[in-house]
Amino acid sequence: MDYKKGTRSTSTSKLQREENPWILGSPEMDNSCRSSSVPILCFLFFLFFYLLILCFRDGMNTVFMNTVLVISSSWENSDFNSTHVLFPTQITTSHEARAVAVSENSTLKTPPIINEVGNLSEAQVLEQGLARARAAIRAVASNGTRNASSSPFISTVDIHRNAAAFHQSYLEMERRFKVFVYEEGEPPLVHDGPCKSIYSSEGRFIHELEFGKTAFRTMDPQQAHVYFLPFSVTKMVTYIYDPKTRNRSTLHSFISDYIHVVSSKYGFWNRSQGADHFMLSCHDWAPWASETSSQLYNNSIRVLCNANTSEGFDPRKDVSLPEINLIGGHISPKLLTALPEVYPRPYLVFFAGGVHGPIRPILLQHWKDKGDNDIRVFEYLPKGLDYYSFMLQSKFCLCPSGYEVASPRIVEAIHAECVPVIISDYYVLPFSDVFRWEKFSVEVSVVDIPRLKEILSSISEEEYRMLKEGVRAVKMHFTLNQPPKRFDMFHMILHSIWLRRLNVRLQ
Repeated sequence: MDYKKGTRSTSTSKLQREENPWILGSPEMDNSCRSSSVPILCFLFFLFFYLLILCFRDGMNTVFMNTVLVISSSWENSDFNSTHVLFPTQITTSHEARAVAVSENSTLKTPPIINEVGNLSEAQVLEQGLARARAAIRAVASNGTRNASSSPFISTVDIHRNAAAFHQSYLEMERRFKVFVYEEGEPPLVHDGPCKSIYSSEGRFIHELEFGKTAFRTMDPQQAHVYFLPFSVTKMVTYIYDPKTRNRSTLHSFISDYIHVVSSKYGFWNRSQGADHFMLSCHDWAPWASETSSQLYNNSIRVLCNANTSEGFDPRKDVSLPEINLIGGHISPKLLTALPEVYPRPYLVFFAGGVHGPIRPILLQHWKDKGDNDIRVFEYLPKGLDYYSFMLQSKFCLCPSGYEVASPRIVEAIHAECVPVIISDYYVLPFSDVFRWEKFSVEVSVVDIPRLKEILSSISEEEYRMLKEGVRAVKMHFTLNQPPKRFDMFHMILHSIWLRRLNVRLQ
């Protein structure tokens, strides 16, 4: 398979070492070493061994570097001392979506100063920078020293798990985070993606990272914290999948070949077993496509719209990507119009959508054409009625899963300031490591679909007002801007990847 010969940076300049770099307590440190008189022979032996290490240090780092994931409790609990250290190949999936927080194996109160001998490698400097970021976030999360409310981007509405920790983490990301995009491959399968469809989240991210002016991209792979595999599963389905034979093996072959090319040309994939690499896709088949490589599936960060834990999505290392339908390349102007604080919403509930997947038939069976003016549920919206107008006139918008768990209605509902009602099994909601979705949405189990009106009618006016305030507050984080703006969807996706990278430590 032919690939574009990407140009790799030949810069050999070292990253500047920051003053007083911090390190966290390492289990490899041997406290039994004490100062004592040493025989000359032993002294010469240790001196020789030390010089040998200096000579071959970089090579040894490549050979003996291990990758671990540090998984801790959520920011909401602020328990940054309880951690589990797992090798990526031992990660198991979980049906419980847990917030990902950042931590280490020990509590850092007074950062020790490293007595540096010789120059640190660029990889070591990057890891020390990440250690400082972890410590700063942990300190703010535990004592709330940073006044997050002073930032115009951090809502005073209670929608965050820990607003101070999120604010500090975002600032650390802006200060440090660098992404390297592999240049191998040719469009349309690589370096391209859909921008005017239900899979637009995929294309817009690829295009912004590839062709935008984001400061997060670096052309020097030695300076990168993560490495992006810029292939598009959606484009593969369009161009190399044969619907007549229904043979999807061509997707596996392409991804396998691509990983082989970049891992052979560069050493970064093999160094971390793929744990500091990420793929991104909004196509339904993306989880299946990632199974082509056990390291991609088990170790790498998979940014997926189809964030289904029953299909192997792991919220500890994977990222839930918001699904957004950009027909014509943009959100409907009706949803972008600023709404007044008080806006008439005569309908309690609205939904319109086709019958596919296991949940929607149940919904339509119970609520379609029931003659209830409060519950406006349609399979196909009659001519003359406008989909977005119904959203703007409804208090709650139903967001049931189809064949896959994600639904673009969630983002549409947020922009219409219509409280989303999530009806899904095994779905990890986007940015749930930062936001408390119960503060701006309602979750209804599938078995409770017959009780929809009862459940939503029981929500008091004050509770509804708080939910709507939460929707209004979170809207900016689910908005795609061109060019991107701070704290918008593009940057929130990057922040989710940043959090997962903080949980990977190269040793």
